[in-house]
Amino acid sequence: TLYRTAAGLRPHLVGRAVTAARARVPGPQVERVVGATVTAVEAHGKNLLIRFDDGLELRTHLRMHGSWHRYRPGERWRRPAGRAVLVLEVEDSVAVCFDAPVVELLETRAEALHPALAALGPDATADRFDRDEALRRLRDPARAGLTAAEALLDQRALAGIGNVYKSEVLFVERVDPFARTGDLDDETLGRLVDRAR
Repeated sequence: TLYRTAAGLRPHLVGRAVTAARARVPGPQVERVVGATVTAVEAHGKNLLIRFDDGLELRTHLRMHGSWHRYRPGERWRRPAGRAVLVLEVEDSVAVCFDAPVVELLETRAEALHPALAALGPDATADRFDRDEALRRLRDPARAGLTAAEALLDQRALAGIGNVYKSEVLFVERVDPFARTGDLDDETLGRLVDRAR
């Protein structure tokens, strides 16, 4: 879902200068990105990252109820304005994040130190995916007692997999969701990672 959200926002935001920005109070000082150009809109695990040419980036985590919408300027929103937690305006588009419990503005260079982002495993939806690292993380002794279903949802091992894909991957590969990760052989674990990818 988040991968599709990023793909849907990207053509309307990337390469465009931010003309207005506001966030729910209390919240991040998003007015700092006004005048900056959007350089990237990416899904990283379950985080949506919007990067700017001034070295800042916005991170949203939608959890269960958040969503991003895109509108033309002046178009009526499908949700009440009071539910908007973040609004970014560029020429010809308005991107609105509704109901997300996590909205942060940070320096891009701090991403490697961010407690939620730095711990994420390889993203199954990313163009560059480190399969070996995902397998190494899934084989970590600390995850041996997790069920296969729990392990696929562990964003610190393999980012980007949600409940729907977890269930489909296990079904298609005929792996018991309650099987312990430590009991799965390397071939089976590799098939799960490859199918999730």
